[in-house]
Amino acid sequence: MEKREIFKVEGDKIVRTRKSCPKCGDGVFLAEHKNRVSCGKCGYTEFKTK
Repeated sequence: MEKREIFKVEGDKIVRTRKSCPKCGDGVFLAEHKNRVSCGKCGYTEFKTK
C-alpha cells in the first residue's frame, strides 16, 4: 500500500481517504474489501450494505 492510496491533496490540505479504526484510533486505517472494511491490527470489521 502506498501513501497516495491513503491520502490525497486538496488545495493546500492533506485529506485521509480511508476510515480510521474506531478501536485502535487515528493512524490505523481500515482495509477496503469488496463487501467489508476491516482492521488488520485488531480484527474490527464493518460489513457494507447494498
